Amino acid sequence: MNEDKYLLFDQYLQGELSDEAQLDFENQLLENPELASELNSFKEVQLQLENKFAFASERNAFEANLKNISDAHFKSGKSKVISLKPWTYLVAASVVLLLGLFLFNPSKPGFEDYNQYENAYLTERGDEVANLKQAEIAFNAKDYKTAIPLFEAILKEKKSPEIQYFYGISLLENDQIEKAEVVFNEIKSGNSVYKNKAIYVLALAKLKQKDYKGCQEILLTIPADYENYNQVQELLDRLD
Repeated sequence: MNEDKYLLFDQYLQGELSDEAQLDFENQLLENPELASELNSFKEVQLQLENKFAFASERNAFEANLKNISDAHFKSGKSKVISLKPWTYLVAASVVLLLGLFLFNPSKPGFEDYNQYENAYLTERGDEVANLKQAEIAFNAKDYKTAIPLFEAILKEKKSPEIQYFYGISLLENDQIEKAEVVFNEIKSGNSVYKNKAIYVLALAKLKQKDYKGCQEILLTIPADYENYNQVQELLDRLD
């Protein structure tokens, strides 16, 4: 966003435009959704500044402070000093505010940060081998919608924790969360090598639903000897 646009936004919000200029600007907002979105972002920054720093009452002091900083650090020779327009301090304040909010109020982790799975290598033999190969290819290509009916056909013939595990992931990635949780809870109740993997993906299912407390509670049940415990610990740290 250029400085002229910032200045126009500020004048509009402060009611400093003439009636004709205000009407023209509002017509532009109606015709240009991107411009309207930029104005909303500008308003949000101003609001946060007012809430965070009592910006309305401290604006002059803040501007003077930044002016002193610019005088001290942006000199070229003895007499040439870069001049900053008053509204430019608003932009600087916005950067400080947004950076501060990011550092001190980090966002919660997202499901997409952790839904990286091992590839499926299905080596079963028998009548279901064709479906197995197709399911393996679909899963590894992240084509979960195609993989689901293939896994279901296989599981009708032979149920194994390995097939259930990749089937459950496919359901989860296809937003069939309740069905996925049923599958993972069944694996969890057994003692296969997929038990702790299933518990971890159960936690991811809670994360996908933004149930951070539920996610944390499940993660805490995973033993430290789990092969990917570093991921468990990382996610727990981010949930604190």
